[in-house]
Amino acid sequence: MTTEALGAAVEELLRPVIGTALSGGAGGAAALDPLVREVLGALAEGAARRGGPVAAASPADLAGGVADTFGAVRGKEALGRLTELLAHGSADPADPACAAHLHCPPLAVAVAADLAVSALNPSQDSWDQAPAATVLETLLLEEMAGLVGYDPAEAAGVLTSGGTESNLMGLMLARDRVLGAATGRQIELTGVPRAGAGGSLGPAAGARPRILASAAAHFSVQRAAALLGLGEDAVIPVAVDSQLRMKTGALTAALERCVERGQLPVAIVATAGTTDTGAIDPLRECAELAARYGAWLHVDAAYGGGALLSDRLAPLLDGIELADSVSLDWHKLGWQPAAAGIFLVRKSETYASLARRAVYLNPADDEEAGYPSLLGLSLRTTRRADAFKIAVTLRTLGREGLGRLVDACHELAVAGARAVAARPRLELHGQAGAGEPVLTAFLFRYVPAALAGASADADAARADEVNAALRRRLLREGGAVVGRTELPGEGPGRVRLKLTLLNPHTTVREVERLLDAVVAAGMAEEGA
Repeated sequence: MTTEALGAAVEELLRPVIGTALSGGAGGAAALDPLVREVLGALAEGAARRGGPVAAASPADLAGGVADTFGAVRGKEALGRLTELLAHGSADPADPACAAHLHCPPLAVAVAADLAVSALNPSQDSWDQAPAATVLETLLLEEMAGLVGYDPAEAAGVLTSGGTESNLMGLMLARDRVLGAATGRQIELTGVPRAGAGGSLGPAAGARPRILASAAAHFSVQRAAALLGLGEDAVIPVAVDSQLRMKTGALTAALERCVERGQLPVAIVATAGTTDTGAIDPLRECAELAARYGAWLHVDAAYGGGALLSDRLAPLLDGIELADSVSLDWHKLGWQPAAAGIFLVRKSETYASLARRAVYLNPADDEEAGYPSLLGLSLRTTRRADAFKIAVTLRTLGREGLGRLVDACHELAVAGARAVAARPRLELHGQAGAGEPVLTAFLFRYVPAALAGASADADAARADEVNAALRRRLLREGGAVVGRTELPGEGPGRVRLKLTLLNPHTTVREVERLLDAVVAAGMAEEGA
C-alpha cells in the first residue's frame, strides 16, 4: 500500500469517530472553544439544579442517578450531560455552607491557567517534554524556598501531589541520611537493616529507627513509615496540649527514652497547621531538639504554610526555616485546583538518594549540554506542570493579594468561633488566646438539651450520637457540609464538628446561618 493510500485509510478510520480533535497545535484552541463553552454552560446548569452546597440525596440515591446517566449517555451529548451530572453531584467548596475540609474553592485565574496545562500536556520528567515548564517550576521553587526562609541557592524541591507525597519524601530522605550515617550503609540501595544484624542501628543491639510526631499529626506519617519499611509502630506519638500542639517536654522525654532503649531517632515531624484546629507545633524548639539528638526535622506545613503569605500570621511559623524539609499545599490555603503540593529541602545535597538517571529521559550528556531534568527530584516519572497555575496566581495577585485572602479567612474563622460561643446550644472547643482560631478552622459541638443517661459516659455517648447524626442529616437534606472529627483520647464525648473556612468571600452572616442550621439539625435529631 502506498503512503497516500495509508494516509487515506487513517482518515477514513477516524472520520466516523466523534471527539477526535486534539487540544494542541495551531488548531487546538479552535477545537477547544465550543467544548469549553459547553462545559461552562453545563457547570452552571448543574450548580443551579444542585441549589446548595451538596445535592439533597442519600448516598444510594445519588449513586443510582450517576449510574443511570453514565449508562445511558452516548456520543456528542456525553460532555455536557456528564459535566452537568458532576456539577450537580459535587460538594461545592465555593458555597458558604460547604465548610468541612481543607477543600478550597479555587481561584478562577488558577483554573484558567490549569486549562492551559491540560491542553498542552507538558510532562515534567524531561526537558524535551516541557522546556518552558521546567524553567518555570525551577523559578517557582526558588521563590517558595525564599518564602519559607531557606537560601534559594542552597535549597531544592519539587511539585508534589500533596502533603502525603511530600511527607513520604521528607521521611524517605530522613531515613536515608540519618539511618545511613548510623549504619554506614546506603539505605536506598541495601534496604533497612534488620534490627540486631551486622551494622546495627546504633550502639545497642536490637536498636530500631524511630519517628516522633504529635498525637495530632497527619495519618500520612504512619503510612510513610509503613511504605519505607520502618513499620507504623516506628512512629512514636507525642502528647499534645489542650490546643493540640505537641508538648516540648513530652518530646524531650520521648527522645530520652529512645536513647535509653538504644533506639535511633531518625526524624521529628512537626506539624504547622493540624487538619482539625490548625494547631502549630513549637517549631524552633523542635529544631533545637532535632539538632541535639541528630534527627531530621520535617515540618508538615501543608495547611499552615499558607500563613507565610500573611504578614500578620507568618510569625506563627517562626523556626520553619530551620527544618531539613518542608511540605506545603497550595490547594489548601492557597486557592489552587488540586494538586498543588510543594516539597522543599534546606540543603540540596540531602536530596542525593532520590537522584535517578534514565538514559531515555535525562542522559548525562544532555545535562552537560545545558538541557536540565527534574526527574531526580520526584518520586513520580510522568508529572503535570502544576507549578504553572501557582506561578500565574502569584504573578496575578502577588504575596500581598494572597495574604489578604488568608487574613480574610482568618478573620471569618474568628467571627465564627465567637458566634459559636454566643449560642447556648453550641460548645466551642478551647482555642488559643481569647477564643480565636489559630488559622481558619475551629471545633465545636451541639449540646443536647436533655441528656437522660444514667451516667456521665452515657450522656457523653448520647452527645456523640446526636452530633454525628445531625451532620449526616445536613448532608442528606443538602443544607450544609460540616466536618466531623474526634479529640485525642479514649471513650465517649470526643466527637466534634468542624468548620474550615477557606472562602474569603463568605460573610459573617452566612457563617451564622450555617451555625443556626447546625442547631436546627441537632434539635431535629433530638426529636427523632
